[in-house]
Amino acid sequence: MIADVLSDATQRMTKAVEAAKDDFATVRTGRANPQMFAKILVSYYGTMTPLEQLASLQNPEARTLLITPYDKGALRDIEVAIRDTPNLGANVGNDGVIIRATLPELTADRRKEYVKIVRTKAEDAKISVRNLRRKAKDELDALKSDVGEDEVARAEKELELITKSHVDGIDDALKRKESELLEI
Repeated sequence: MIADVLSDATQRMTKAVEAAKDDFATVRTGRANPQMFAKILVSYYGTMTPLEQLASLQNPEARTLLITPYDKGALRDIEVAIRDTPNLGANVGNDGVIIRATLPELTADRRKEYVKIVRTKAEDAKISVRNLRRKAKDELDALKSDVGEDEVARAEKELELITKSHVDGIDDALKRKESELLEI
């Protein structure tokens, strides 16, 4: 029983770390990255749909991204969604077949703003991991009468180590992203 609780907590915390890394990828650095655009939601026939499901994304140049919709009828909706996305600042234009999104050069102030955004995303991920720890601890406390207090105490120590390793993983990803953002 204890092993199941710890295993479940570990899996969920790992998913939270992966989600944080995916979130970090949506914040732009000096290059145009298709991952930045992948999670943009487009109103497609009244349904909010991720851009990566509606179009192929390619970046032929450092600051340019080509978006080729699978359905040409969605061209205008995709263009509007990209233009309205906050913290992106892309100049968008289409030729009736593809959309060309050009990202402006990053200024020092803009880079600092992006670092703040990434730190906020990291803190949200850490809160998520801590919430998972609290839930697992509650489940362990419920098992005290079945397995004994000593076993639960050992499991809680192991849970703390698991939590620390996942929080450290988020911190490492944050440091990498910050250095990437501040690199000119």
